Amino acid sequence: MPYADPEKAKAYAKTYRRTRRAGDQCSTPVHPAIPIEVRFRTAADVVKVLEEQVGAVKADTTLGTTDRARTIGYLASVGLRAIEAGNLAARIEALESVLKNREKGERS
Repeated sequence: MPYADPEKAKAYAKTYRRTRRAGDQCSTPVHPAIPIEVRFRTAADVVKVLEEQVGAVKADTTLGTTDRARTIGYLASVGLRAIEAGNLAARIEALESVLKNREKGERS
């Protein structure tokens, strides 16, 4: 990441190298590591976090109606994609199990 200030560039490079030596190959000083409890493993994990965030947006009294609607609309679209991905993953697993059973049946 280029910095106009050489001191900022030096500090970034130092932190970056320290992170790499510590064994973290994913994060950078600008994009820190995501805590394990927030990492997503399945589409259901995404849907769970989205439900929490929609609740937080609804409860936030500092947002205006338009901002609240825009945010919830965006979260809903992300949620729909996560649900679709979860359904697709389940369908693929079902197809794989059918194909494995067929393969075993032909060999027996």
